[in-house]
Amino acid sequence: MRRFALPLRKVHSPMRNLSRRDFGKTVAAAAALSGVSLPRFAFGQAPASDLAYPKGFLWGCATAAYQVEGGAKADGRGPSIWDTFSHTPGKTYHGETGDVADDSYHLYKEDVRLLKNLGVGGYRMSISWSRVFPKGTGQPNPLGLDYYNRVVDELLANNITPYITLFHWDLPQALPGGWQSRDTSKAFADYAAYITRHLSDRVHHFMTTNEFTCFTDIGYRDGRFAPGLRLPDGPANQVRHNGILAHGLGVQAIRANAKGPVQVGLAENAVVCVPVIETREHIEAARRATHDLNAPFLTTVLEGKYPASYLEREGANAPKVQPGDMEAIGSRLDFVGLNVYTPTYVRASDSARGFVVEPRQASYPHMASPWLVIGPECIYWVVRNVSSIWHPPAIYITENGCSADDVITPEGRIEDTDRVMYLRNHLTQLHRAAAEGYPIKGYFLWSLLDNFEWADGYSKRFGIHYVDFKTEKRTPKLSAEWYREVIAHNAVV
Repeated sequence: MRRFALPLRKVHSPMRNLSRRDFGKTVAAAAALSGVSLPRFAFGQAPASDLAYPKGFLWGCATAAYQVEGGAKADGRGPSIWDTFSHTPGKTYHGETGDVADDSYHLYKEDVRLLKNLGVGGYRMSISWSRVFPKGTGQPNPLGLDYYNRVVDELLANNITPYITLFHWDLPQALPGGWQSRDTSKAFADYAAYITRHLSDRVHHFMTTNEFTCFTDIGYRDGRFAPGLRLPDGPANQVRHNGILAHGLGVQAIRANAKGPVQVGLAENAVVCVPVIETREHIEAARRATHDLNAPFLTTVLEGKYPASYLEREGANAPKVQPGDMEAIGSRLDFVGLNVYTPTYVRASDSARGFVVEPRQASYPHMASPWLVIGPECIYWVVRNVSSIWHPPAIYITENGCSADDVITPEGRIEDTDRVMYLRNHLTQLHRAAAEGYPIKGYFLWSLLDNFEWADGYSKRFGIHYVDFKTEKRTPKLSAEWYREVIAHNAVV
């Protein structure tokens, strides 16, 4: 159908000759007289974000030793269970290992420059236990400690605060029985004490362990991570207990050996329970589920006792507790670190537990890693639920990020718009938690670099800097540009 238009008549307006600034003032004055609200920005300038974070909010990036360091045999480092596991045929993607990874052992100054270019205030890194204690206990390796002294000093010279995680899964292979032995928990406390004595003159933020379920259940019950065992429920639950006992003894060791004020916490990938609909009954169900589904780890650590419902469900398989264990496990924390990636949706139910977990349909959208389903509201709800149940003095998001199928364009760019989408949506939801007054103090993006992604080898890229694993060249992605703007504005952009 043809469209007909009447001829336009040229109309003279006195506003035609106004400058943009004067035009803006005229429109604003007219709006004020009429009662109309205008967006809060100056004409000709970028709009001010409604998603600004509180002043002093900490922005950072995170990595883990075995995933980025390489230098597997450098300067006296002993093997970890991940060295053994990754060198076992069929355990990792294409048999890939962390022998070289990002070679941060030699390139750490370059990585600190990347952090500085982003403008971050903090860097969450982990220490390789077997680099400092090659046998897990006994005689320390001074060259291993020297490396971490150099990294800490380089960070501080660039005004970046180190946040150190003492254990991120790379257990020394030499420890008899691994996490099946209580002696490993005690060895961890000795290791924590040694690191604290030598670094706490400059490092004031320590995390004991990273993600209990990954180094206990997935390593000792499911067999998908190191050491690749499939224990029955009773011994597997004792591994869980030894893991949280190590955390508690580690907290005590840090406090007893610190050379000055320190902040002590942990980094935990809690089950993130999200109400399927934000109504009172489903919100309460999500709160109940948060307490119940995190029973063996976060709930017990923050309450200093196993929930009765957990012990009843496990029955004869419940962990065996010795005197003093629960006092150590429940040691006071200065903050709770939460690693947040994906939601578990729950709804209210008439069952004894008061909730049911919603099944996830096959069509649910996800990132490059199939397990990493998209649900950005999870980061709000984990902060809200943890705060309302346990009232920690401070919360940090110690990991949040995603895998993406990054491709280098002919111009040498990596346009990871899907990662920017994921991060922007999560930070928008985290702002909701900050705006509602929950004690969220900082955010560590996972990860600074593409790295060795455990059983997935190098097949999944989580970094905001692309790494060519043949040359170790680092290239900022679009997500790095975006994150730099977020940090500069202290707001979602």
